[in-house]
Amino acid sequence: MSEVRIIYRKYGGSLHWHQHARVLGEDEHGVWTGCPAGTVGRRGSEPPVVWPDAFVMLFPRNSWWTATFNARQNRCAIYCDVTTVPVRGDGRITMADLDLDVLRMRDGRLILDDEDEFAEHQVRYAYPEEIVRQAERSAAWLMQAVGGRTGPFDGAHDRWLSQVG
Repeated sequence: MSEVRIIYRKYGGSLHWHQHARVLGEDEHGVWTGCPAGTVGRRGSEPPVVWPDAFVMLFPRNSWWTATFNARQNRCAIYCDVTTVPVRGDGRITMADLDLDVLRMRDGRLILDDEDEFAEHQVRYAYPEEIVRQAERSAAWLMQAVGGRTGPFDGAHDRWLSQVG
């Protein structure tokens, strides 16, 4: 398995969350990467953060989002970031974070998060209207798919998560 650097940037280009992960494979949903418990990540140049639970990440082809599927002990089962389409190359997967997040908690709650940040950043980063529309469409689609447990949100991650120690 190869290693890849995952790099989220803000729309203006500044470095956001970044970390290393193992490429686990690909399927009809996209590229899957894995991070064992103890993986270290950073937000920009802030001090490193150690994630206590294992997780896998899905980077779909030609879709405006990414998804993180956490190990059972994490109270958040699925965390989706609305982003530009992820680009893979040169040992990296890169995308711009467009602020909106869709979360499914272990207790079943479905949350659309950071709408205030999305509104603020539309002004700060001068999001083009098409970016705003695409981000809103992606968030709406994720709310339906994650909430309805369809597509990759129907347990497709289980086989990949079982490969992460």
